[in-house]
Amino acid sequence: MRIGYLGAGAWGFCLAKMLAENGHEVKLWTGNLSVADVIKKGKSLDSHQAEENLLFTPDLQEAVTDVDMVVESVTSKGLRPVLEQLVKLGVKLPSLVITSKGIEQNSGLLLCEVAVDVLGEDFKKNIGALSGPSLANEVMQRMPTSVVCSAYSNELMEQIQSAFTNRYFRVYHTPDMLGVCFGGAMKNIIAIACAISDGLGYGENTKSALMTRGLHEIRKLAVVKGCNPETLTGLAGVGDMIATCLSTSSRNYQFGKLLAEGLTPDEAREKVGMVVEGSFTCLSALQLSQNANIELPITEVVYAIIYEGMDLKDAADTLLSRGVTLEHL
Repeated sequence: MRIGYLGAGAWGFCLAKMLAENGHEVKLWTGNLSVADVIKKGKSLDSHQAEENLLFTPDLQEAVTDVDMVVESVTSKGLRPVLEQLVKLGVKLPSLVITSKGIEQNSGLLLCEVAVDVLGEDFKKNIGALSGPSLANEVMQRMPTSVVCSAYSNELMEQIQSAFTNRYFRVYHTPDMLGVCFGGAMKNIIAIACAISDGLGYGENTKSALMTRGLHEIRKLAVVKGCNPETLTGLAGVGDMIATCLSTSSRNYQFGKLLAEGLTPDEAREKVGMVVEGSFTCLSALQLSQNANIELPITEVVYAIIYEGMDLKDAADTLLSRGVTLEHL
């Protein structure tokens, strides 16, 4: 296949490189000029060399012209502007596979819904998504990885599965498009909470509780977004959450750990050096929960730490002082 790839951060470069390795001709675009210059000169990122059939272009229109599939790995905040730019260019996309993870602020739209909002209802059948526990550095080392894809049409879902699957990267599929996009976004909030817990010196019991109760919050809010809660017990939910909450290389985990070390949110973001999606998603999730009158204690505390300067010890006390009730699953 000929694939246009949008976004050359760590995850974007990783998947574009893998698709090229799978035998596809890939054109990789990024709006980040410093990253673009690195790739253009050496066709490598973080010492990982690109395949010969992975071509770089700084031209957005060129990246999506004469291709069979378009894949994106821009930030959740950047998805709408990039798609709007494509609309202005008059480009007709063959399809769009979303690999970014997040919820748009203020609108509360999942990224697949953002794509429909910009590209139109008629394009909906051409939208798919790929998500799951997949740390870029491990995928680039060809460590066994399993993810899940979805699409609004069976034909595209099968096409995604075929394009990405290889001996170390296994792609399952599910018809629950919203669930796949939702789980990938929400787990980042819980990862920040787990990292703060670790940084405060709490143990595995505490982290296990945060992950389990965090999953409960995710499932509650999933119903509001029209997802199948069962999807969240699979790769797009529990699987992705485990990887992100336990991996010290996860940018959301790094961000939370830096907060526990005393850095401000802005200082922590700068030190991570990449977009921390969970810090934006917690605001979006809180907006959704307030509109639906649903309590999300962990999400609320993470929000208060990042946006209201809540003391970390006070945050822990807030959660521990909540009344205990029946465990609803």
